[in-house]
Amino acid sequence: MDSSPHSSLTGKVKQRPWWMKSLTGWSYVVYEMLFQKLQARHLKNVLPLPPLHDVTCIVTGSTSGIGLETARQLAVSGAHVIMAVRNQSAAFDLIKKWQTEQHGTRLLSVEVMELNLLSLPSVVKFAKVWNSHSKPLQVLINNAGIFSMGEPQKFSKDGYETHLQVNFLAPALLSIMLLPSLSKGSPSRIINVNSIMHYMGFVDPDDMNFTLGKEKFNSTKAYSSSKLAQVMFNSVLQKCLPPEAGISVLCVSPGTVHTNVTRDLPKLVQVAYNLIPVFLFSAQEGSRSALYAATDPEIAVYCKALKADDWPTCAYISHACRPTRAAEEAHNTRAANEVWEKTLDMIGLPLDAVEKLLQGEEVMCKYQDS
Repeated sequence: MDSSPHSSLTGKVKQRPWWMKSLTGWSYVVYEMLFQKLQARHLKNVLPLPPLHDVTCIVTGSTSGIGLETARQLAVSGAHVIMAVRNQSAAFDLIKKWQTEQHGTRLLSVEVMELNLLSLPSVVKFAKVWNSHSKPLQVLINNAGIFSMGEPQKFSKDGYETHLQVNFLAPALLSIMLLPSLSKGSPSRIINVNSIMHYMGFVDPDDMNFTLGKEKFNSTKAYSSSKLAQVMFNSVLQKCLPPEAGISVLCVSPGTVHTNVTRDLPKLVQVAYNLIPVFLFSAQEGSRSALYAATDPEIAVYCKALKADDWPTCAYISHACRPTRAAEEAHNTRAANEVWEKTLDMIGLPLDAVEKLLQGEEVMCKYQDS
């Protein structure tokens, strides 16, 4: 943990102007991009993993980028991996490719299940189907996310801004609905792939959807705010989970990774972006923090220590696979609780959903099929 003083803000914090938060946030991004390889020089490009033959992992968004590398490396290490994806045919093609790369040494244990994070009913259906198998789940990696850079505001069929739903609401719903299986798999872990851009985010529980005109929408605001909300929500979730449940909750930063995020930007911007790969992580390098959080034996001990110390946020792991401090806004416990309650309302769950699910009781969600 860094040496910053332990502080748990309990009152309202005056919101800094967006231009000020944006300037601060982009300075973090640029610093990370320039120095991340130096900071992570102690890590091997392919993070060595222990044997995972008795571990079951669900990885969302695992047909490209960081999610693809995460799912592949877990499977190669012996884990039973569920690729939770929209494009099932692409997932099956990847499995065939991975098996070929294994040169027939052994069959990888990978299955594919449909999951569309732009549909909250799809999330509930996925969780219901998985829970009905009565199988233990050791690792849930909420990897899937979007950053529609420069695009206008869009909404899902559920009525939520798309960054908010894909990056935050849907993973939050999935995490809670899968608690029965995660409890059976104890000790287990919920890992949320976050971003350093959460440092420039802000969360107004009354206008998380950017529809009331309090803040003018842009995609950077929406993305960074969805990532900050993710940290705040999961910080409360960790506190709600009793020690006997054996479930650790973490957020991880993959670093600044070379992806196709600029595909919709002007060609000149794309060219400039592609000129700086020397500073950027590959998807393989970007997967290391999630893999570390999923497999390192000290993670559960660290999360337990944070909870015992009443640390205001869930564990946060940096791109260098080291504990670090989340943004100061995430330390505001009153705001985090407001985000928690508002989120449960938005995803259609009662305030006592966590308690009931861990006790084996049925919980109704307004997004489940009748």
